[in-house]
Amino acid sequence: MRVPVAAGLQTQTEEPPMSRRISGFKPTGPLQLGNYVGAIRPVVRGQHEQDTVAFIADLHALTVQHDPVLLQSRSREVAGLMLAAGVDPDRTLLYRQSDVAAHLELHYLLECVASYGEAHRMIQFKEKGGGGGSRLSLLTYPVLMAADILVHDIDEVPVGRDQRQHVELTRDLAERFNERYGRTFTVPRAVHPAFAARIADLADPARKMGKTNASTAGVLFLLDPPDVLRRKVMRAVTDAGTEVVYDPEGSPGVANLLDILGALTDRAPETIDFRGSGYGRLKTQVADAVIATLEPLQRRYQELTDEEIEAVLAKGAEQAAQTADATVRRAKAAIGLTGGRRAPAGSPATPVTAGRPR
Repeated sequence: MRVPVAAGLQTQTEEPPMSRRISGFKPTGPLQLGNYVGAIRPVVRGQHEQDTVAFIADLHALTVQHDPVLLQSRSREVAGLMLAAGVDPDRTLLYRQSDVAAHLELHYLLECVASYGEAHRMIQFKEKGGGGGSRLSLLTYPVLMAADILVHDIDEVPVGRDQRQHVELTRDLAERFNERYGRTFTVPRAVHPAFAARIADLADPARKMGKTNASTAGVLFLLDPPDVLRRKVMRAVTDAGTEVVYDPEGSPGVANLLDILGALTDRAPETIDFRGSGYGRLKTQVADAVIATLEPLQRRYQELTDEEIEAVLAKGAEQAAQTADATVRRAKAAIGLTGGRRAPAGSPATPVTAGRPR
C-alpha cells in the first residue's frame, strides 16, 4: 500500500504531486446502493488519478447509541465491501479511523480554535435531534471530521450538497489556525461530481435511500440476494401516470428508477428513452442493472476472510500514522506544545516539517 507522499521541494524535472482526496465511511448500518454509487465507486475510479485516502469512520459511529460488537463487525464488513468493489490497497490508503490516534489528538487541538456556535449550527446536529440528552460527541463530531481531513493534508473532499457545510467548517478552522499560529494546514476544498445521482428510497421517493432507514423495503443493500434486489425494484413506487419520463418533481418515483439505471450504466437519466414502454420494462431493466452490478461484488466479498480484511486495515493504519503523526507534531509545535518541537524564539513562525501546508 502506498502512503501519500509528503511534498517537499521539487526539482524542475519532477512532476507536480497529484491532488489528494479523502472519503470516510461510517459503519452505522449495512451499505446500500446509494453508498456504492455516491462514494465507493468514485474512490475506485479516482484512485489512479488522485492520491486517495479512505477510512472506516468508526469513531463517528459512537455519536449515537450503538452495539460495540456490531460496530466491530460492521467496520470489517464496510472494509470488505470496499475491497470487493475494487478499492486497491496498493493505490488507496485504507484503514480504520480508531486505529490512528492522530485523529483524536488533532481533534482536540482543533477544538481549541473552534467555537460552540460553529458546532451548534451544523445542520446534522439539529436533524439528529441534538439537545440536552444527546451525546456531546454528536455536537463536536464536525470538528473530528475536520481533523480527519486536515491530518492528511487533503486538497479535495468529494461531498454531496448536504455535507458541504462540514467542509466549510474545516476550511474555517484551518485558515484560523494558520492565521493565529503560522502556516500549518492545507486548506481543502469541496468538490462535487459532474453527475451524481441522489438515489431515493424505492418505497418513498421523497426520502434518500439510507442504511439506517426505519423500513428496509425500499433500500437496496449491497449484500441483498439477487431475488431480494429484484423484488424490491419490481415493487418500487412509481407514479399515477403511465408514461416513462424523467420528471423529478412531477414523477419522483419514475425519476428515481431512471437515476438508478443512469448511474449504473453511465448515462444521464434524462437521455434514457423509454417512449412507448410501460413501468414494467423500466423496472425490469433497473433490476437487471442492479443485479449485474452487485453480483460480482458479492462474490468477491464472500471470498475475503476476516483475517485478510484485518491485515489490510492494520497495514493501512500503520502507514497512515506516519503522515498523520507528522501533521500532529506540526500542529503541536505551532500551537505551543513542547512535544511538538516548538521553534526557538526569533525563528520563523512556520514550523519546518515533512508536511505540505499551503
